[in-house]
Amino acid sequence: MSDHDDDLLRATLAAVAPGTELRDGLERILRGNTGALVVLGHDRVVEQIATGGFPLDIEFSSTRLRELAKMDGAIVLDRGSNRILRAGTQLLPDPSIETQESGTRHRTAERVARQTGHPVVSVSQSMRIIALYVGGRRHVVKPASELVSYANQALQTLERYKARLDEVTSTLSALEIEDLVTVRDVASVLQRLEMVRRISEEIESYVVELGTEGRLLTLQLEELTAGLQDDLMWVARDYAPSASNPPTVEEMMASLAALDPTALLDLGACAKTLGFSIVGENLDATVSPLGFRILSKVPRLPGLIIERLVNQFGGLQRLLAAGIDDLMTVEGVGEGRARLVREGLSRLAETSILERYV
Repeated sequence: MSDHDDDLLRATLAAVAPGTELRDGLERILRGNTGALVVLGHDRVVEQIATGGFPLDIEFSSTRLRELAKMDGAIVLDRGSNRILRAGTQLLPDPSIETQESGTRHRTAERVARQTGHPVVSVSQSMRIIALYVGGRRHVVKPASELVSYANQALQTLERYKARLDEVTSTLSALEIEDLVTVRDVASVLQRLEMVRRISEEIESYVVELGTEGRLLTLQLEELTAGLQDDLMWVARDYAPSASNPPTVEEMMASLAALDPTALLDLGACAKTLGFSIVGENLDATVSPLGFRILSKVPRLPGLIIERLVNQFGGLQRLLAAGIDDLMTVEGVGEGRARLVREGLSRLAETSILERYV
């Protein structure tokens, strides 16, 4: 599925989410035991394949949609679903367009979606489901209660993943302070970060479908995933330069996201996204961070200053050994900021070691 189709599907799911007038109209159709075919968009292509029916151009309302669905034929709305443009019209899409559907209404819906590029909603009278057709994809709209159940299960999984991520991240911090990091340790953090990102994406899709019903879920998701994207970026910047063929941060993130679920469980595959060539026991090869991730944990330290500190000292161990006078040689680091960095690194080092050994 293309990025355009993916974005269009998300927008369509938001348009038919609980709490919207369009969703209310579709549910009224379901409760009335009638079917419907609704095109969410109108242009010259739609006009060419539509024949008969009634041109309306009236303001959209859920009750009007329900009443117009009693007639045979499709209903055409404008792109924003603000106006009903046609009703009772027959759609005649190109019959050579392939479709996997069997029912007449669903076959028409899929072909129209493929030919026009507009989302099409099909309400099945016999199966009592609402199906969306976007490009070449079919998505069945689930009841809000079912979505909430799935979302809560996914949220519980996210909480477990996040707890494990916190454990491996704390271990990595302690190992960085002691300069004992291996490729395996870095790969473990990357693996957990990607697992959390993927389950977060799944929950985000539920949030979109739930509409106004998903507000509490949004708050919980934001609390659990705050800063994780930055953490992934800092890990990449810390360790990718140590690899034989270092990728850019964007390339590393794309490679990690492209791993299938089985490959994601392989620490060697995760390490390869950073550019490491994993052969034999290479997972236990030692690596040293530049210091981006640890410095990002020092409060009130701007990103530009982090860049300059790393460029000046070239590694975390040198940063940890630097005194206030050494830190003040970096452009933009005065005595106050130098003390902030020195004290911040000392606190982080002490905390990381205590968390590991106590």
